[in-house]
Parts: sequence; structure tokens; C-alpha cells
Amino acid sequence: MSGTGGSDVVASSNGWFVWALLSAMFAAFTAIFAKIGLEGIDSDYATLIRTFVIIAVLGGFVYFTGKWSNPLALPPRTWLFLTLSGLATGASWVCYFRALKIGEASKVAPVDKLSLVLVAIFAFAFLGERPSLREWFGIAMVGAGVIVLGFKR
Repeated sequence: MSGTGGSDVVASSNGWFVWALLSAMFAAFTAIFAKIGLEGIDSDYATLIRTFVIIAVLGGFVYFTGKWSNPLALPPRTWLFLTLSGLATGASWVCYFRALKIGEASKVAPVDKLSLVLVAIFAFAFLGERPSLREWFGIAMVGAGVIVLGFKR
């Protein structure tokens, strides 16, 4: 088994695509379930409850799959960037749940996916990634789709 775990399909060079599709599916469920669950509850409190559920499920998953190791053995750089990522995730969730609380899920989710365009720009600027012209075109189409879906005339 590879370091990413899973079957040969998931560990193949295209395995990232399978995981990304699953992520998109679960993100879609997140929006629908959250919109329903936000009825009658503050969005920040709902985010806290969701976070506890994630901690419990992921903690159990890491423990029962034997992936637990001493977190104090991780390099400081890893801690720094995982902490920054966690802070960004928390801020994203708070904003997302507030948007879902007051907006329509079918409008909030597409605007949230503007992150795809921002990731491409940030990966270009900070990670040295160089999408092809065809890939930039696709990224621009996503950006245009966000504008069409997310904003009224």
C-alpha cells in the first residue's frame, strides 16, 4: 500500500482525481445538510458543533487505522503551516456557515468555489505551479460560472 493508503486506483497517478471528486460530493452534502441544520441556530455555534463532530470522526479514523504518531515529533515548519491552514479553514467555515444562514445554498456554494480560481493564482504565485493555457481557460470558465450563478442581474 502506498503512503496515501487505499487501492491501486486511488494510489495511481490519477488517484488525486478520485479523491477530489469525493471531496466535491461531500462538499455538496455539506452545503445541503448545513443549510437544513442551520434552522433556528446561530451559524457560529453550528460551526463549533460541526468541528467537534469532525474531530471525533477524524480522531477515531486516525487512531483505528494505525496512523497516529507523536505530534511533538513533527518539524516546526510543519506545525506552522498546518496551524495556518487550520486557521484559514476555521475562518472559511465561519464565513461559509454565515453565508448559508442568510443566503441560498445554490448561490453560496458556487461563490465559495471561487476558491478554485484563487488557489490557481496563489499556487502560481507562491508554489511555482504553472498551469497550461488550457488549464487557465478552464479556471477562467469556473470564475465566469461563479459570476453567472452567484450574482443576480
